Amino acid sequence: MPIKNRFSELLPEIVAWRHDFHAHPELLYEVHRTAGRVATLLHEFGCDEVVEGIGETGVVALIRGRSDTKGRVIGLRADMDALPIEEQTDLAYRSTVPGKMHACGHDGHTSMLLGAAKYLCETRNFDGTAVVVFQPAEEGGGGARAMVRDGLMERFGIQEIYGLHNMPGIPVGSFGIRKGAIMAAADQFDIEVHGKGGHAAMPQHCVDPVVVAAHIVLALQTIVSRNADPLKSAVVSVCTVKTSSEAHNVIPARVLLRGTARTMDAELQAQIEARVTEVAEATAHVYGAHAEVTYRRGYPVTVNDAGAVDHALAVAEAVSGGRVDPDTAPLMGAEDFSFMLNERPGAYIFLGNGDTAALHHPAYVFDDHAIPYGASWLAGMVEARMPAA
Repeated sequence: MPIKNRFSELLPEIVAWRHDFHAHPELLYEVHRTAGRVATLLHEFGCDEVVEGIGETGVVALIRGRSDTKGRVIGLRADMDALPIEEQTDLAYRSTVPGKMHACGHDGHTSMLLGAAKYLCETRNFDGTAVVVFQPAEEGGGGARAMVRDGLMERFGIQEIYGLHNMPGIPVGSFGIRKGAIMAAADQFDIEVHGKGGHAAMPQHCVDPVVVAAHIVLALQTIVSRNADPLKSAVVSVCTVKTSSEAHNVIPARVLLRGTARTMDAELQAQIEARVTEVAEATAHVYGAHAEVTYRRGYPVTVNDAGAVDHALAVAEAVSGGRVDPDTAPLMGAEDFSFMLNERPGAYIFLGNGDTAALHHPAYVFDDHAIPYGASWLAGMVEARMPAA
């Protein structure tokens, strides 16, 4: 099962779709143009059913094979949303929308799944039903969770689900995957430090929340280095420090710290959540201040089912000629495909994007040469998991 010849023939058409999506990026759930174009194309391909509005602006289509003797249903997912980034490329099809850019390659993911859907509609060389899922709001909006809550799995009878993400640093035509946790859980916290403000020249009459906040930032770093199992991966980062005053000679009354915690298993996630609160509150108390902590669970750990990885790996090896890393390093980034994998067995695989700028960088460029590999893998998962009767 090497790259399917049909995708070489379809490449100019798929590239044209991607460039159009890239030139018209949309954020979160406001992907109305993108979703509308996806739905129109799915109808044109001859999908048996096209449903819009799943998870607000998600699109789902059913493609039935030549037979359905076993009642099998396999899902394939792509994300559609862009990022609030000002593009810094000289592409002919660069973003036409100020402050918005497809800097993560979701335009490529959507286009590859559209290509796979067109091929599957043409061939129908499988026994069962393929469900193609086009999701909004992956970038922080939890679009996968919204689609699951809208009954995605139950309504369409999905039994397994698969997805991919392009990855700079992996050669084009290569894949990376692993069993178990492949991407981290991502939580957020706010710590508001309350002190006693006053004149900067008379600190003895104040409780300086800036100094307290500085100690909290340093103390939080001991959670990973001294509380977490050193054989487990975790990150605690404070990313924002904001005071209630911007004057040079005023000790503020409040300081707001904002940050993120990343973990690779649920037990460690719970431990870090508890310690962030304990450390912040206790450190503030030592210096006569008070800390209020708000901790929010975000995307869960993305966990690949072991059996599903075996299936995904076999297809990737066939498509790439064996250029697959079966034990690729997990990433501390997060992915809301995790919500779908919590509902059904499946796997998430990385697709090589070559030596490009990093994801979420304003100079990032999706490599169109990766399209035949990604589309072949997506279509190949359907044919491999539901072979024709």
